[in-house]
Amino acid sequence: MADGKHGVSSGHVQPIPAFDPPTKPKRNKYALACSFLASMTSILLGYDIGVMSGAIIYIRKTIPMTDVQKEVIMGILNLYSLLGSAAAGRTSDWIGRRYTIIFAGAIFFAGALLMGFATNYAFLMVGRFVAGIGVGYALMIAPVYTAEVAPASSRGFLSSFPEVFINFGILLGYVSNYGFSKLPTNLGWRFMLGVGAIPSVFIAAAVFAMPESPRWLVMQGRLGDAKRVLDKTSDSLEESKLRLEDIKQAAGIPDGCNEDIVLVPKRNHGEGVWRELLLRPTPAVRHILICGLGIHFFQQASGIDSVVLYSPEIFEKAGIKKDTDKLLATMAVGFTKTMFILVATFMLDKTGRRPLLLSSVAGMILSLVGLGTGLTIISNTDHKMIWAIALCVGSVLAYVALFSIGMGPITWVYTSEIFPLRLRAQGCSMAVAANRVTSGIISMTFLSLNKAVTIGGAFFLYAGIACVAWVFFYSLLPETRGKTLEEMESLFGTFFRWRTTTRSLKEEKREGNGQVQMVNTY
Repeated sequence: MADGKHGVSSGHVQPIPAFDPPTKPKRNKYALACSFLASMTSILLGYDIGVMSGAIIYIRKTIPMTDVQKEVIMGILNLYSLLGSAAAGRTSDWIGRRYTIIFAGAIFFAGALLMGFATNYAFLMVGRFVAGIGVGYALMIAPVYTAEVAPASSRGFLSSFPEVFINFGILLGYVSNYGFSKLPTNLGWRFMLGVGAIPSVFIAAAVFAMPESPRWLVMQGRLGDAKRVLDKTSDSLEESKLRLEDIKQAAGIPDGCNEDIVLVPKRNHGEGVWRELLLRPTPAVRHILICGLGIHFFQQASGIDSVVLYSPEIFEKAGIKKDTDKLLATMAVGFTKTMFILVATFMLDKTGRRPLLLSSVAGMILSLVGLGTGLTIISNTDHKMIWAIALCVGSVLAYVALFSIGMGPITWVYTSEIFPLRLRAQGCSMAVAANRVTSGIISMTFLSLNKAVTIGGAFFLYAGIACVAWVFFYSLLPETRGKTLEEMESLFGTFFRWRTTTRSLKEEKREGNGQVQMVNTY
């Protein structure tokens, strides 16, 4: 008999089936391992930055040099790395992402040994030149490979690995400084610089366990190999199939073509890329290029290399005089950077790029103002002020922590994911070049800037640049979390497309046309 109220037969109540809530896919361990191994190349840059900040104290006791020569030897590696990053785009399209990583490690190995055996300033500069080429290669290829292997669900997490290893390398450099500082002066700094050759050996060996990038394999027409890599690095076989179809479409391979080896249109091997990037870009590509170059410029122009490279000098100006105490305080900087970059890796795919980036830069502005204030007060007083010293140390630690939680990793994640496949290697190469030029200028002018506007004034200047960066990011950078690499182009170009369309409408009105045609600028 039916229950009139509920419309169910009494005595025959059917249990309501239980449904498990949808679960988030587990992180792909194979993609995680590949990204981990590829990103280890970034240790090379981090170690060089960290170790040079302390080694220079002892190098100057062995090899006489002026303040200008010191600035040059500290920052010239960034400009030398331009050559490596400029060549890395074409090299990675030619021999593949995987072997480019090995090539980067081999070059840096030679550079580290040359620096360790240097007997004079010129010899040291040769070592810096060779190491810089290796760093340039490593900086470009690590984020590109990682972004191309990672599934969309964890691309932010995995693409932040290069920045994690840069920070880990910086910490290793600081620890090396402190450890080898106990050796005789002429021997200690040689070990500090020469030990940098060891990580490059492990990196080159580890790369043999990695697969080639599936996007590079498709560009070479090796669809069968690409499918096998995608099956391992995707969250599901359905996602693998969709990723392969998207990559094939971006590479110009016809739909339904499932052969193991196909002939890829010639334009996908690099021809015409620079024309499309620089001479005749679409509104979307122009927007992407501006964002890619801009975020790398502001990452360095806001002063991070000045803080990391010249930490001992900053702490000395703040009132810490003993060499070992300065190195210990510098180790605290490296430890803080490394801890907070680890926090950032787990937030990128949960919080998104924009919120982390904007909050990071806002915090950096406040930290730079605090550091500039503390240093200005100390430089204008004759007695020791503990609270001002604490303000300076706290501001440095806060600055590197806030940089590491947003601006540091997001710069590399963002650049590696926004460029279309056909432009990715060269586009990332240009962005890295902008990063290295800016870093070189900042690091090679810090001491001269201090003399011109005082050390406190230098950090107020960096704070002003960070304010401009915040406005730039807020105005031009869209959120990219959760988008596939092949969907990125649709997020960009709105502003430039609006300008182009508005100009076309005005021209048509002037010509007296009665009808207006909207043109798809993609």
